Amino acid sequence: MEALPVFRGELKLDEPMARHTTWKVGGPADRFYVPVDLADLALFLKSLPEDEPVTMVGLGSNLLVRDGGIRGTVVALHGALSELRFEADGRLYAEAGVPDAKVARFAGRHDRGGAEFLAGIPGTLGGALAMNAGCYGAEIWPLVDEVLTLGRDGELHRRRAAEYDIGYRHVALKEGRQEWFVAAWLKLEQGDGEAAKARMKELLEKRSASQPLQLPNAGSVFRNPPGDHAGRLIEACGLKGKRIGGAQISDKHANFIVNADGAKAADIEALIGLVKEEVKDRLGIELVSEVRIIGEKA
Repeated sequence: MEALPVFRGELKLDEPMARHTTWKVGGPADRFYVPVDLADLALFLKSLPEDEPVTMVGLGSNLLVRDGGIRGTVVALHGALSELRFEADGRLYAEAGVPDAKVARFAGRHDRGGAEFLAGIPGTLGGALAMNAGCYGAEIWPLVDEVLTLGRDGELHRRRAAEYDIGYRHVALKEGRQEWFVAAWLKLEQGDGEAAKARMKELLEKRSASQPLQLPNAGSVFRNPPGDHAGRLIEACGLKGKRIGGAQISDKHANFIVNADGAKAADIEALIGLVKEEVKDRLGIELVSEVRIIGEKA
């Protein structure tokens, strides 16, 4: 008898995604797998049927899972792909499950500069790579020297930035293949650890002062249109504080939607739709959501 693959990770059935998103909403995933490491993840992916839908998640920020849940398999990278080290050539190697803030602190402790802004991004490196995340005038891909990706067949690929179409909150492999980011090599400038620490402290204080961090949220909901800010446009339409069910446009920052009181994913999605409609009707501007909306409606 042919030997069956031995998985070392944890497989759960009908796992509530509300436990794995920063909005604290979302129905169950049919299957939810937490790999032990990269080798275990590759083996697991290779074993799945070709028609099995697969969704990769990190910390669940920038993600709205509908109330009906997710069909197929969800793979959680946070806590699994967690290697973080400096290579002999001076590049920083970080796996996709490492929180962005941890990458920033690690770089600072080793007197490297340029990654401080990552302290203000509430997600993992994999998510940052997938959407070219950024804040305070900086983005992740200018730091990227090389990435490691994993295909559906369990095969690893090393790729350079030139192989991707990269833009504002947009990253796509030019070949069009389905591959997931599992690690990256970042090129960081030599810096001063104390200066990096001070810069991160400044950015976090700015974030705390301007964002509704005390309530479940998923970060900025809409991309900033050219030459303007989504939050300003939403506020100009008088939508600050607007509620649908338990979801509310934040009184603190209009580009944030918070779970104010037991919101459903449907409440949040309806509020996203309302904002887009109102800004389009009143100001003639089409806002584009940064949030990835997945799963089935209840």
